[in-house]
Amino acid sequence: MLRRERDKRTGSPGTDVLSRTLPGAATLIVMTSDRAKAYRRVVRTVRDMGPAKLLPSEQTCVREAADTLLFCRDLDGEEARAAFAAAAELTDRLIESGRWTDSRGRLLLDDIWACGPGAAMLEPVAA
Repeated sequence: MLRRERDKRTGSPGTDVLSRTLPGAATLIVMTSDRAKAYRRVVRTVRDMGPAKLLPSEQTCVREAADTLLFCRDLDGEEARAAFAAAAELTDRLIESGRWTDSRGRLLLDDIWACGPGAAMLEPVAA
């Protein structure tokens, strides 16, 4: 069932949300247009940076993190946490080596994070 709801992160009205209500359960949000847009930004960043700024193994790390977060429902699983942690470590190395600016690295991490189920899940990751 596709419905429209206000985005909790940006407050923008009319965000498309693909959801399913299970008998006796709360509504499960599977995908939002904001998550899809964030994934598109990550893919564009990897493509635009290319091998000059990201080695093939680094591109793979970023893509795997975005893929994993895009297709997860929550961050309870180790796979989603590990994928984001790997991307965060990569971003830190890129910034520390001077290959990327701090703002460029943080923007990429924000986009990878936005592929996932949302900022409401941030506390469990930090714990």
